[in-house]
Amino acid sequence: MDNFSFSFAPDVRPLAARMRPTCLDEYIGQQHILAPDLPLYRAINAGRIHSLILWGPPGIGKTTLAQVIAHHCDCEVITLSAVTSGVKEIRQSVEQANNTLTSSGKRTLLFIDEVHRFNKSQQDAFLPHIENGTFLFIGATTENPSFSLNNAVLSRARVYTLKPLQNSDIKHAMVRAIEHDEQLSSLTIKISDHALDSLSLAADGDCRKGLNLLEQAIDLAHSSDNNRHIDDAVLAQVLPTHIAKYDKGGDLYYDLISAFHKSVRGSSPDGALYWYARILAGGGDPLYVARRLLAIATEDIGNADPRAMQVALNAWDIFHRVGPSEGERAIAQATLYLASAPKSNAVYMAFNQAKADVAKEKSYEVPPHLRNAPTELMKDLGYGAEYRYAHNEEGAFAAGESYLPYEIHRRQYYYPTERGLEQKIKAKLDYLQDLNLQSDNQRYDAT
Repeated sequence: MDNFSFSFAPDVRPLAARMRPTCLDEYIGQQHILAPDLPLYRAINAGRIHSLILWGPPGIGKTTLAQVIAHHCDCEVITLSAVTSGVKEIRQSVEQANNTLTSSGKRTLLFIDEVHRFNKSQQDAFLPHIENGTFLFIGATTENPSFSLNNAVLSRARVYTLKPLQNSDIKHAMVRAIEHDEQLSSLTIKISDHALDSLSLAADGDCRKGLNLLEQAIDLAHSSDNNRHIDDAVLAQVLPTHIAKYDKGGDLYYDLISAFHKSVRGSSPDGALYWYARILAGGGDPLYVARRLLAIATEDIGNADPRAMQVALNAWDIFHRVGPSEGERAIAQATLYLASAPKSNAVYMAFNQAKADVAKEKSYEVPPHLRNAPTELMKDLGYGAEYRYAHNEEGAFAAGESYLPYEIHRRQYYYPTERGLEQKIKAKLDYLQDLNLQSDNQRYDAT
């Protein structure tokens, strides 16, 4: 008889894939929804689960949680990616789920990754099969479901928000991998708490990234037989630069912009500068920040400091003239100026109210005294009659005159604040209003 020797190839999957949990006891993080005393944990553990949407950034366990649910519910799993799948694949999945239910009585869990990438017709294609129980549906998304998913889907699947993992969670996952992974446990790995902390910090809430960094560090570590020593030299190679999260076009992109805008509005120069630096570190466009500053200048500063508009415009212009290096600094200077400037939304509020009134009310006629009269016919019709030329009046102000239609002649839109230059504007407008009230030459009567 011939002698045969068998050799088994090592598992070539990345460490993160090899260490993917299969049950709740192994799952790390998300205690705000998966603590043992919470309903979702109890439902999964009992194998009684409903259709759901898992929303959160990459690498925090959405796919893993779906697989854990399938394990506890004893379901067959069909995985689709919304990036590469369409209505055809959904129909095939429905047919497969029906066949599985008929032949074995087992339910099927349909997991759709990046479900927000499905358009309305694709989402509608699996909707009836969620309702009739053909499969248990779990969708994973990095985008806000309220913006990216149909209301019909949202009404049939509960949304759970998953959060970035804590550094301690990622550190726990790395220690667990060193101790329990079949390949790593056969090595003698020397790694300090400091090194584990550095790797978990660089993972930035992403467990998959943390395990990938650990694997790279072990591969680069000094080797003597099966010994691996992860020292500062190894860390310097694995962690040359920390790349900040940005996710342009995703929720984090808008969160960073929102944090920047609110820091400037809240008069926090330090906060505004930090979020600006975060945007730049993630590859964001500095000119988008410059455009946001122009919006802030009119929305949140207004006439409290009208120079804010010019400062923001100058920063934009400097960026184009000198390039990114010095241009980014000019935008930083504008950021600090606007954050430090007095704040007023009086212009913003006045303009919005005027637009709202015009949209909902009738189109009041222009009063005759405000109409143009370029022809004799128009003059005969009273256009421009009794118009008071302000420059011919005392102080260049026609006290008692009105520049609104009669029906709304007492309406006020602009209410200057007591901050910055608007304090002086308010004082002047109050003074002019007193002149109006005291004038014997009123355009409209007191009623």
